[in-house]
Amino acid sequence: MARRKTKIKDKWRDKKWITVLAPTSFNSFPISYIPITSEEHAIGRVIEVTLFDIVKGDPSQHQYKLAFQINKIEDGTAKTIFKRYEYAKEYLRSLVRRGSTKINFICDCKTKDGSVFSIKIIILTQKQINSSRMHTLRLIAKDVMDKTIPNMTLDQFVQATAFGKINSDIMAAAKKIIRIRHIGLEKVKLIRTAEAEITLLKA
Repeated sequence: MARRKTKIKDKWRDKKWITVLAPTSFNSFPISYIPITSEEHAIGRVIEVTLFDIVKGDPSQHQYKLAFQINKIEDGTAKTIFKRYEYAKEYLRSLVRRGSTKINFICDCKTKDGSVFSIKIIILTQKQINSSRMHTLRLIAKDVMDKTIPNMTLDQFVQATAFGKINSDIMAAAKKIIRIRHIGLEKVKLIRTAEAEITLLKA
């Protein structure tokens, strides 16, 4: 008896290709071209790139990783929201040196339009310092962020994060106290969108 032939379905032929755009804070720059099985399943998907992939500027921008989440698809184009920013692991390892103090702390900040972010700060000094000065540096960084971020829109905050504006502001305040080798936002993560924050406050 002849065997019955089964037709193998080509899954790739059933997929649809869409262009993924960065948020408006990066001028809706195309960041990826991906296959999807359906628009419904693509919503929520996270796309990771480096800052260099978007700006195409200084090669050192490969050190900064960005993640965007698809939240809307229209006419073969996916729009995204900013989800995460962080240092590449290799870059982070290269920063740490003997004979200096590494200071980390995490705080939550809200933009003017209501988006809430968790921010992890990294501070590296020229030489080792005591716990009192470490505490002072944390307070300075927190004070700068408390005074600046609530006055920024989401787009302004994302740009200030990616292009080092917040780092520079903290450095300017901290160097009056002690010599700093590096200050940066090691990781920035979206906790709640403005819409989710409004819903939470109304609950």
